Amino acid sequence: MRSRHLSVLLLAALSGVLAVLVGPGLPPADASSYTPITGEGSSWAANAIDDWRASVVNSGIKVNFAPTGSVAGLTGYANGSDDFAASDVPYGIKGTTPGTPGRGFAYVPDVAGGTALMYNLSVGGKKLTNLKLSGSTIAGIFKGSISTWNDAKIKADNPGVALPPLKITPVVRSDGSGSTAQFTLWMKKEFPSVWTCGEVSFFTQCKNYDPTVQQAKSGDNGVAGFVAQAGNAGSIGYVEYSYALQSGYPVAKVLNKAGFYVLPTASNVAVALLKAKVNTDKSDPDTYLTQDLDEVYTDTDPRVYPISSYSYFVVPTALQNGFTSTKGATLGAFVDYALCSGQQSAPTLGYSPLPINLVKAGLAQVKQIPGAAAKNIDIKSCNNPTFSASGVNTLAVNALYPDLCDKTAATATCVYGKPVKGSTSSSSSGQSDNNSVGHHSSSTDNGSSPTTSGGSVPSAGSSPGSSASGPGSSSSGGASGGSNVVSLLNPDGKTACDADTGQCTALAATPVDYTGHEGSTFSRWAIWIAVLALFLIVIAPPAVVLLGRRSQR
Repeated sequence: MRSRHLSVLLLAALSGVLAVLVGPGLPPADASSYTPITGEGSSWAANAIDDWRASVVNSGIKVNFAPTGSVAGLTGYANGSDDFAASDVPYGIKGTTPGTPGRGFAYVPDVAGGTALMYNLSVGGKKLTNLKLSGSTIAGIFKGSISTWNDAKIKADNPGVALPPLKITPVVRSDGSGSTAQFTLWMKKEFPSVWTCGEVSFFTQCKNYDPTVQQAKSGDNGVAGFVAQAGNAGSIGYVEYSYALQSGYPVAKVLNKAGFYVLPTASNVAVALLKAKVNTDKSDPDTYLTQDLDEVYTDTDPRVYPISSYSYFVVPTALQNGFTSTKGATLGAFVDYALCSGQQSAPTLGYSPLPINLVKAGLAQVKQIPGAAAKNIDIKSCNNPTFSASGVNTLAVNALYPDLCDKTAATATCVYGKPVKGSTSSSSSGQSDNNSVGHHSSSTDNGSSPTTSGGSVPSAGSSPGSSASGPGSSSSGGASGGSNVVSLLNPDGKTACDADTGQCTALAATPVDYTGHEGSTFSRWAIWIAVLALFLIVIAPPAVVLLGRRSQR
């Protein structure tokens, strides 16, 4: 009887282990992992894409991506050498991007951000961290008509600052770039009397380009790398904000239509993109999901960063040019992750998470990818940090207002600490952004958490100190500007936090298991099988011996 009871208990224990390992309603193990995919394009979005690629690697999703620039990405997709592309601008912009490709495609928003003006300038032996620039002044700098830092127009933007008579070196992109196209489009639209070159993706083709005035470098890395060199004092270049954060160099506060100088932080970009118009006419695939930023440039909300935009994935909608359904399964899962859980890391990487309207539009297009697991793509299961259960863009709603000292009428003796609205201002005399938009920030709407049905998926680079309460954070509103210390390294050695902005940037993305609604089950089944094998090897033999001995009694 004892041996029988022991047999029953052993069988029950084994069944319990199997139940825990397999779980209710889980599909059978897949016999193969995801097929690797390849893409290229936007260096503006590359930091986010690299973060997402590392996040899903443990699930067997391998994504190869080269930050060759938007034009190269669009070209590579069109000629079939890439499975997907990343671009800051669409096809068919005359003189800027290639014409419509001969294969099916759709645009999917990937990440939002601000085109930042990173600079290398010191005053009195200390790095200047509170440079303010109006749009017309910026246009004059990159045109070459404003050539020294003590120019009267720059001094007018920065009253009371003893700017040096140092030569300005504008640093531009040498390659075809969506960053260049977005930057020049803004200047063309808003300051046509100063910027007469129009919208271009190759700055070197602009009639204002002079190699003795501007320095042309490839990619955002090239521009940021040049500006960040100690020997290149006086230089200023346009990059995605994350590149400036990673380098520890400041960016200029840009004057908006409300008359405030603001930084390209996640909150300021999120507010700006509330006025972005998106073409939702599916009958025109060339322009579907492309953006119209005219009202972003002219928005009079004091928090708006005017040079805000978002980038695109270009994804296939047909089995052409070697694209297969197995590749589609990989691409669908990857882009789905990027739109949802992947957006959690956007603020700490220097981007702004996509709001719900862009996520919905993007997920609809992911379903058009051949082979994508369309039934798993659901906005209700999306772990995006920007919207609550009620669909409110909480990051934008809760964004703090700038300080009165960042208004154009502010005097040189103005003391920071009085916001335009609210009890805490977002800005200080340095690079501070006091909004609580740190890593893994949980957007709330009257106490409710973001819409999610499957539990949180850790985003790449998740590490101690990368939240709003981590080292260097200024969420309490007490950050001081003008510090000579530009960055600090967290004890874990994986995250750099900017001492002025309080923003933290992942130095090396940490791979995590992909457990969201959009993930593969293959990796998890492999773990379950390994645990079961361990159980059978370690526990089962002694139990069998014990049963045999008892049966002999």
